[in-house]
Amino acid sequence: MPKAQKGKPAEKVVHPYSRKAAYLAREEIRLKKKERQKNDKATRLSGIGEKLLWFQGQLDPDKTTYTKKDACDIIERYLQRFDSELEQIELMNGIKGRQGRLHGAREAVIKQTIERERAQYEGSGFEIPDIMNGKHLKTFREWTGDLKKLPNLKMRKVSNKGLETKNEEEEKHDAEEDNGDSEDDLNDEQLDDMVLMSD
Repeated sequence: MPKAQKGKPAEKVVHPYSRKAAYLAREEIRLKKKERQKNDKATRLSGIGEKLLWFQGQLDPDKTTYTKKDACDIIERYLQRFDSELEQIELMNGIKGRQGRLHGAREAVIKQTIERERAQYEGSGFEIPDIMNGKHLKTFREWTGDLKKLPNLKMRKVSNKGLETKNEEEEKHDAEEDNGDSEDDLNDEQLDDMVLMSD
């Protein structure tokens, strides 16, 4: 009779159609999904963190609150942050003798990002830290860049819709004033003509 092996017993092979195999497969899928969600969240948070750090670098230390126009100006600068990189790519592609486009993938990603952010800004609103409220601005200035403290920062959607309508209203008002002046001039001219005709 052969001697029994000491140590770990041999691991049982699981039948592929058994309940245990199905359980192990579900567990594996669940763990992969959990890991993917964790990575997606980390990527999203790091993107938001970079954006917030950029906005924090643009703040004027003397200002206690910002108006909507100031916030829109900062957003415009944010939307133009890739301009120098795009110019460099165009210069590289403009060199004679080159075949194909260098950095084409990077250029496509940048243009997609700008297009998406511009659509948000002109549509439903671009999400930025709430710098229009003094209390939230103070909290944002004290933020050290720690992603775990992101929920403490209040965000606000800012759109250029309201800003454009104000500018259009001001232009209309100015145009009406100009038209009113020209109508007065016309009335004076008509009066002069009438006076001349009556003579």
